[in-house]
Amino acid sequence: MSVARSVAEAGRVLAVNCPTSAQPEHVEGPALPQAACHRLCDRCIWSIAAGEDRMKTIWMSALVLGSIALSGAAPASQNTVQDTVASRFEAMKDLVGVWRRADKPESPLRIRFSLTAGGTVLVEEWLRGDQPHSLTLYHRDGSDLLATHYCPQGNQPRLVASTFAEADALVFKFRDATDLDAQHESHLVELGFELSAPDQMKRSETYRQGGADEASELHLVRE
Repeated sequence: MSVARSVAEAGRVLAVNCPTSAQPEHVEGPALPQAACHRLCDRCIWSIAAGEDRMKTIWMSALVLGSIALSGAAPASQNTVQDTVASRFEAMKDLVGVWRRADKPESPLRIRFSLTAGGTVLVEEWLRGDQPHSLTLYHRDGSDLLATHYCPQGNQPRLVASTFAEADALVFKFRDATDLDAQHESHLVELGFELSAPDQMKRSETYRQGGADEASELHLVRE
């Protein structure tokens, strides 16, 4: 029942149940005693209070139903985002293996991707010959896809995937960092992957130091 109908019904109840208002102007016989009029007016007041309580109940019900409807819509949207993140992370798992620079095959740089923690974390390890150079770990965090970079500078930036607009591209942007002196240390602020083919990729990164950015890009192929 709508609030307007409830108000109208409350008015009708008052008009019917209140003998004071229902009594015609010309009534034969003695008038009602004053005490009786007071009792009837008390009944009217009780009816008004009951009508207000009913209106409050209707409003509260509408608010509860509206909240349920809104809470029901949110998880659907959130589930869509989580599904997208899950599919992108699964795509990144295809990087497992060893990669080298396409333009400089003689370079000692190798980038090795592997899975750990039951397949929930992708490890990117940079090697110069036999010497480990740096690590980046990729994993899901609810509706986010995170990358934590362990840099030779001694800081650990965390980046979050910022867009999924292109099916074969991923861009991670800086969120925060641990053990970072931002004014004096170079640190990773953007990391990108272009995965247009299964055996080659383009990896880009941007480092920042003292407010100045330096971007670089690698074309990699599988070994």
